[in-house]
Amino acid sequence: MKKLNTGDKAPDFSGTDQNGKPIKLADFKGKKLVLYFYPKDNTSGCTAEACSLRDSYARFLKQGYEIVGVSIDSVASHQKFTEKYSLPFDLIADTDKKIVEDYGVWGEKKFMGKTYMGTVRTTFVIDENGIIENIIEKVDTKNHAGQIID
Repeated sequence: MKKLNTGDKAPDFSGTDQNGKPIKLADFKGKKLVLYFYPKDNTSGCTAEACSLRDSYARFLKQGYEIVGVSIDSVASHQKFTEKYSLPFDLIADTDKKIVEDYGVWGEKKFMGKTYMGTVRTTFVIDENGIIENIIEKVDTKNHAGQIID
């Protein structure tokens, strides 16, 4: 798993959002972007994280940030997730795992004594020029918006 650092150029990405529309890093040129990676739609931690970002979405926009979530779930799964929780931002369906691998967040995880590969919950704050200005690896799912804005 490659490791990105603050000050690095954010890896280019392109994918499909919950509405089946293409979405890429270049779409956010000149804007700040919160690109957050999460393991799975409709799980307790991922729902808490998405809702934290949703509830502070107006504050993010006011400060010039866009938000995009990425997981390996399907477009259909993302569509249901955004509808169920009224998420105002896009979610990318990274079903081929290219984006999670490019950002170095696909890795070994442990849960209940089992080891498996999965998405390591991580958030990248990318500036207007495509440079990573912050990486949050210890995500507080219930207060993730506060971790980014404060």
